[in-house]
Amino acid sequence: MPNIKSAKKRMTLSAAARLKNRAERARIRTAIKRVQTATSAQEAVEPLREAVALLDRAATRRLYHPNRVARIKSGLMRRVNTL
Repeated sequence: MPNIKSAKKRMTLSAAARLKNRAERARIRTAIKRVQTATSAQEAVEPLREAVALLDRAATRRLYHPNRVARIKSGLMRRVNTL
């Protein structure tokens, strides 16, 4: 447990950020699964749009590395195009 006031504050802030990041990652994983479980291209269009938007936002906020986001988006696009 920290003794210094600023360290206590950082601990509180990092705990809040960790929860926020965890929730955001869960939303992204759910959006990706929706795209992957779609049975037709028409069914996958809207979930794909949502997933790409969430992934782009995550890359901007450095929640995920931009190259990782690009790989995920590429794989999702490939999957939808083959349906």
